[in-house]
Amino acid sequence: MEYLQIKNKVVRETFKFNYTICISNLFGDYNNVLQFAQTMEMYKLLGVQHVVVYKTSCGPDLEKLLKHYETEGILEIVSWPIDQFLNKSRGWNIKLHKGDIQYYGQLVTLNECIYRHMYQSKYACLNDIDEIIIPYKHTNLPSLMEDLQPAHPNIGVFLIENHIFPKTQFEESGKFKRAEWKNIPDINVMEHIYRKPPQKKNYNPAKMIVNPRKVQQTSVYSTLKDFGGSFHVFDYVGIWDPPSKLDLAPMPPAGAI
Repeated sequence: MEYLQIKNKVVRETFKFNYTICISNLFGDYNNVLQFAQTMEMYKLLGVQHVVVYKTSCGPDLEKLLKHYETEGILEIVSWPIDQFLNKSRGWNIKLHKGDIQYYGQLVTLNECIYRHMYQSKYACLNDIDEIIIPYKHTNLPSLMEDLQPAHPNIGVFLIENHIFPKTQFEESGKFKRAEWKNIPDINVMEHIYRKPPQKKNYNPAKMIVNPRKVQQTSVYSTLKDFGGSFHVFDYVGIWDPPSKLDLAPMPPAGAI
């Protein structure tokens, strides 16, 4: 018989990382080099110490960039060749997207990231590569959590509502349309600074900042089992969701996941 050793048996009060970003999947030869670099540099400015990427596949240009950030020490690359073992689904809707495992195993990787960093990181953010959680009352994400957590000491899940920045709207001055970025593949997210008004009557998905020691099981937009409940953050922060060419399925209706 084969056994998986339980490693998270020792309760710790100090952590290697204060804040970790969990990016669930890279697949489909994703090669958006410019957006990935801009996202990583933004994370640095926001005080993020550690970013984790689960890689199924990516383009050759992005492969070089991943190695750069891995060498720099901020990026951890977890190999995720799920397509070599299972017939992966390309979407969330099992009626439309058939396969052995949902959406390249997105839910598996999010849960794995929580357990992997349970005693490595004080907080974990479950996010996509084309989304950035940006506080507007704090200079960085750790200082945001220094205010949020004491105000809600028992909460383990903080829900951040998503906001869309359309690719059809551009910053007028053109200051981010830099000549040195002209030949770098794909979208320059810095050009898209205008937020689409949220539709209050519609389902607006959220992403999460979690205490990984208080989450037992998670989905994409909410936890399924946790200790302490969740809190909707409206006054401190928002998700910048700039345009991307990442092949994502249509957004599910409320309650679908």
